[in-house]
Amino acid sequence: MFQENTLQLGLSLDLCGGHAQPSSLCESQCSSFLMQGAVMEGMSGHYDFYIGLGLALSSSIFIGGSFILKKKGLLKLASRGSIRAGQGGHAYLREWLWWAGLLSMGVGEAANFAAYAFAPATLVTPLGALSVLVSAVLSSYFLNEHLNVHGKIGCILSVLGSTVMVIHAPQEEEVSSLESMAEKLKDPGFIAFAVCVLVSSILLIFVAGPRYGRSNVLVYVLVCSAIGSLSVSCVKGLGITLKELFAGKQVLKEPLGWILLICLVICISVQINYLNKALDIFNTSVVTPIYYVLFTTAVMTCSAILFKEWQHMVLHNIIGTISGFLTIVSGIFLLHAFRDIPFTPDLLPLFLKQGRADQHTFWRGAEKHQSCLHQPLLGPEDIYKGFQSVEEEGESV
Repeated sequence: MFQENTLQLGLSLDLCGGHAQPSSLCESQCSSFLMQGAVMEGMSGHYDFYIGLGLALSSSIFIGGSFILKKKGLLKLASRGSIRAGQGGHAYLREWLWWAGLLSMGVGEAANFAAYAFAPATLVTPLGALSVLVSAVLSSYFLNEHLNVHGKIGCILSVLGSTVMVIHAPQEEEVSSLESMAEKLKDPGFIAFAVCVLVSSILLIFVAGPRYGRSNVLVYVLVCSAIGSLSVSCVKGLGITLKELFAGKQVLKEPLGWILLICLVICISVQINYLNKALDIFNTSVVTPIYYVLFTTAVMTCSAILFKEWQHMVLHNIIGTISGFLTIVSGIFLLHAFRDIPFTPDLLPLFLKQGRADQHTFWRGAEKHQSCLHQPLLGPEDIYKGFQSVEEEGESV
């Protein structure tokens, strides 16, 4: 739209005679065309933000629901006595629930991929935590899995943190074409960041991995997170490429799109390999929150360097975005770290236990006091002796 207004501006200058100093009428037309183009461009960016937000939210719903569908299919096969997937069986390929879960995950990943083309990565990536929330809530209803107090508090915190991030996230997108993406990739700051990521990942894989990979969860998770920040940048570039392709532009001849695709395949392969290693060695409740925190932090850092999405944000929006992210981190930590721990009075702090014991002693004393009020003054034996003494006195008379 802005290009069309620019074309109209050029035609108006031609109609004015092509002079270097147009008349006052041409100046007013030029200013009106420029203002109209700026307004339309701002409205387009505003709509793109909400389109990306809707795609990110729908992605979390589809991905979270896919885990439930897959689990239901696997449990259905286990009830029939089929060989389980953990034992090398592939009977799930004949179960429609499992395929429905796979289709749901595919739709969710496609929506997440498309969201990067419309909304900032600073917004899209943290909202991926909502898929964990959706999965936890649905599993408590459809899989009869217990969601303890910590999990419920974690879900509430995740929702609140996501809301705060949506309110304060950057709504101005700096990269809207493949040419501007190429200029961003040549930025010295991003080149330095990419070199640091690659060098640190190589050191973690070949130096720290053989020594500490099986004893420290951070080794393999750091590799996944660092490489993942580059993969998100590739996804962002490919999303812009597809957006221009659907707009009718000849982008398939551009080598940058194919380079980004090759880099994305390599990055995802490395991520899957070392994430599987971390999950095979350590507990899922430990790996998942740590991976989310490190991966999201790396993506937000890369986005700030490459796309400069934080450049036009005021101070209170920056504080709000960081606060929302930390709130989501707290919620995910509570949801996963204490997932298998029942909430019992034994887990209370000492001062709460003491208060609970004093309260219990108080109520026991009150019950004793209340029972004394209703207790008869004379027991059964005293009453019997009293009757005997009365009878003896009667006989003596």
